[in-house]
Amino acid sequence: MRRSRPQNERVARQLREAAEILRAQHANPFRIRAYRQAADRIAGLDVDVAELLARRGVSGLLELPGVGAGLAAAISEIVRTGRWSQLERLRGTLDPDRLFQAIPFIGPTLARRIHETLQVDTLEGLEAAAREGRLAAVSGLGRRRKAMIRAELAALLGRRRADRAAEPSVEVLLDVDAEYRRRAAGRRLPRIAPRRFNAAGTAWLPVLHTERDEWRFTALFSNTEMAHQLDRTRDWVVVYFHEEGEPEGQRTIVTETRGSLQGRRVVRGREPECAAYYAAHAATSDRTAAKLG
Repeated sequence: MRRSRPQNERVARQLREAAEILRAQHANPFRIRAYRQAADRIAGLDVDVAELLARRGVSGLLELPGVGAGLAAAISEIVRTGRWSQLERLRGTLDPDRLFQAIPFIGPTLARRIHETLQVDTLEGLEAAAREGRLAAVSGLGRRRKAMIRAELAALLGRRRADRAAEPSVEVLLDVDAEYRRRAAGRRLPRIAPRRFNAAGTAWLPVLHTERDEWRFTALFSNTEMAHQLDRTRDWVVVYFHEEGEPEGQRTIVTETRGSLQGRRVVRGREPECAAYYAAHAATSDRTAAKLG
C-alpha cells in the first residue's frame, strides 16, 4: 500500500487551487498547466517533499521535471511556512503583516512597518527589497537584524542571496499599468473580494493577467492600509512580474504628487528611469511636431 504523505498532498492541493483560480481569471494556459503538472509531480513523489528539501535544499526540487526556480521557491515557501503568498493573493486572503511574522525576528509591529514602508506584500518582494538595500528605510532595524532577516528569507525561499534580478523596463511596466487601469475602468476584468479592509466581502478588486514578450504580469490596485487612508486604492497599482520558471518580483506604480514628475505615472523605486523615459518621449514628440510643422 502506498504511504500517505500529507506534506506532499498539501503542496499539491495549493498548486491545484492556484491553477483553478488562474483559469477563472483568464491567465495564461501554459502557467495553469505548469502548476497542475507540478502538483501531479509532487503528489506522485515516493519521498516526503519536506525531507527532500531538508536533505538537498532547493537543488533537489529543481531536479524534478517541470519545476523551475519560481515553482521551487513556491514549494519551499509552502513547506517551510504552511502558506503560499501568491495563492493567498489570488484568493484575496493575503495578509502581509501575518505573512512577514513567519520570519524570526519580525513581530506584529515591525511586520506592519515593513509592509507600509516598503509597499511589498510577499516574501519574494521583501527579499528583493532586502537585496536592494531598501530595508534601511524601515525604522527600528539595525544592521544585525537586517542581516538575520536576509538570511532567513534566503532559507525560506530556498535560494542563496543573488545579484539583483532583471526586471522589465519602466516602459513595459507603465504599459501594463495603463492596460490594467483602462480595462478596470471599463469593468472588463474579473474581480476578487479581498479579506483585508473589506468587511462587506465585496468583490471590488479587479485583477489582470497579461504578457509582454517573455514577461508575465499580474496587476491589482493596492489594498494596503496606507492606500485606503490616503484614498489611493484606485490610483496605486501593484504589478507582479516573472519570466517563465523564474521567481516573482513586484513594483508599485503611482501618480507622482510632487517634483518634476508631478502628475505622471511613476514606478516606485525607479523614478530616475521614469524621468529619463518621459524626457525621451518628450524629445521624440518635439521632433515629430517639428517635422509636421
